Amino acid sequence: MPMKNFVYLASQSPRRRQLLEQIGVRYELLLPSPEEDAEALEMGRPGEAPLTYVKRVTQLKLEAAVVRMKQRGLPQAPILCADTTVALGREILGKPQDDKDALRILKMLSGQTHRVLTAVAVASNRKRAICVSVSQVTFAPMKLADIKSYIASGEPMGKAGAYGVQGLAATHISEIKGSYSGIMGLPLFETAQLLKQI
Repeated sequence: MPMKNFVYLASQSPRRRQLLEQIGVRYELLLPSPEEDAEALEMGRPGEAPLTYVKRVTQLKLEAAVVRMKQRGLPQAPILCADTTVALGREILGKPQDDKDALRILKMLSGQTHRVLTAVAVASNRKRAICVSVSQVTFAPMKLADIKSYIASGEPMGKAGAYGVQGLAATHISEIKGSYSGIMGLPLFETAQLLKQI
């Protein structure tokens, strides 16, 4: 069966959609159905290193998407998945559960440099390819009032590390080393290389 000239994007992130559009990649969404427990794939393991975690979760998401494509009887096309993890040292800072959790995470990041790891995986027929982009982000020291004001904006919710680099958080970020698009959730250079391989 011939491959189609689009990819399936197995991600709910609107930022990943924007980034694929930015580099002219046609995509169709391949999202989990309500009965799939997609969040369970993101469960960490005790003592798991951030790099090990982000690669494992991305590969789990990819395999789940491959099964989804087959179960739905969809035309064959490459499937693209990604996962972004924020780590301070060896500690993984996930999506905040509520405002209090967002406050805890942002207080930890204030005045510190942390890593943002984004793994991208692509599946095509029997081929699999994965890569990881690692960037460093430095937050200036933030006053408690600034953190609370940022949380009140609602932006930290649903984002690893309780912030979005492309939003209001940018006013607190003093330095970035690495891939800006990787910090947003899809490193474009690495993604383009993977798609060329496939």
